[in-house]
Amino acid sequence: MTQLTCFKAYDIRGELGKELNEDIAYRIGRAYGQIYQPKTVVVGCDVRLSSESLKQATIQGLNDAGVNVLDLGMTGTEEVYFGAFHLDVQGGIEVTASHNPMNYNGMKLVRENARPISADTGLKAIQQLAEQNQFADVAVKGTTQSYNILPEFIEHLMEYIDPAKIRPLKLVVNAGNGAAGHVIDAIEEKFKALSVPVEFIKIHHEADGTFPNGIPNPILVENRGSTRDAVLAHGADMGIAWDGDFDRCFLFDEKGQFIEGYYIVGLLAQAFLLKQTGEKIVHDPRLLWNTADVVEKNGGVLIQSKSGHSFIKEKMREHNAVYGGEMSAHHYFRDFAYCDSGMIPWLLTVALLSETKQSLSTLVEGMIEKFPCSGEINFKVADTQASIQKIFDHYASQNPEIDQTDGISLNFGDWRLNLRASNTEPLLRLNIESKGIHTRRSMDEYVKELTDLITG
Repeated sequence: MTQLTCFKAYDIRGELGKELNEDIAYRIGRAYGQIYQPKTVVVGCDVRLSSESLKQATIQGLNDAGVNVLDLGMTGTEEVYFGAFHLDVQGGIEVTASHNPMNYNGMKLVRENARPISADTGLKAIQQLAEQNQFADVAVKGTTQSYNILPEFIEHLMEYIDPAKIRPLKLVVNAGNGAAGHVIDAIEEKFKALSVPVEFIKIHHEADGTFPNGIPNPILVENRGSTRDAVLAHGADMGIAWDGDFDRCFLFDEKGQFIEGYYIVGLLAQAFLLKQTGEKIVHDPRLLWNTADVVEKNGGVLIQSKSGHSFIKEKMREHNAVYGGEMSAHHYFRDFAYCDSGMIPWLLTVALLSETKQSLSTLVEGMIEKFPCSGEINFKVADTQASIQKIFDHYASQNPEIDQTDGISLNFGDWRLNLRASNTEPLLRLNIESKGIHTRRSMDEYVKELTDLITG
């Protein structure tokens, strides 16, 4: 029995040829079908050159397990999520490697109502059956038919805004040659039909699995220049860039400045609480002071969760939270079956720009000044737990407030840090925030001190 190393904590991801191929994709589809025995599932794939063949192999596995498939074609992950809760189906699979290198691919799996399947909720069982490669015979094989989910998806997205209230705006949109372009085109058509005065300036728009402008991953500083430059060149009100499967979007203000995902969490929490006070907002522990400040001022209830989509979604369901946000640019919505979306956040921001009649920089600059942050800093270390213990020991004499919800958070009153091992990569992730003018030292000094401790 061959061990399959493409199974990770939240999804399936592996190097093509070595960890993932069509045979393995077939087995994953077959195992999914045998374990959950759904009547019908939706399946889609991103633009990578290997995605279509892996999708077809997965569909064959599902069909051979007796499962009917609605093939959504080339989609973003959230279109599969949407299909899984909007249509009369019992699950979904998106073939995607998101922002991983060219020679990788993977899958994101959900059950009925787009409930996540992760290591502790069924992914391990799928892995074991796929590894055994011994499947039960079925009396009747499933069928496959193509299904265009786009019109229904666009109608759903329009429910998050009031098109009549959108003011004239110019937006730079950067699909990164990933899967987002076809949705932007459909939103543009919808806006035209509704006379919404928004102009789209499209860069790196065409879906192209060779990624001529690099892997779409705007969280990397070196990947932000094209969006920034286009915002400045066109005098745009905002820039939006997506990763490959567009479940994350990244925003740039009218000055071309990249806005850390942390402050977008505060912005979206505010957008929901302006509509309805008393709503619950879920956040991760990496950075929290700004989110807490916004939620408190706007009459919301703050709930902390471990980082990672399965934890956030579980916590949101438990508390019926309207919105959940991670500083990594994953944003989750109750009306989207608690799933993450890369389309809803920018639409809500457009609505907020229209309602407040303010620029994006004005909306966030107060937050950034009051609660500056380091942004996430990653370190490759030999032993992540030993490094975390080293930091803990170093600061123990200062008697910080300690929170171990996710990794370790140390709160010193005027600044705090969170240090955690990545769930998806062999990295140690550091985040620092401070109370702006109330701290004795600059953010650069905190960053240097921690960097020296971790690497020394």
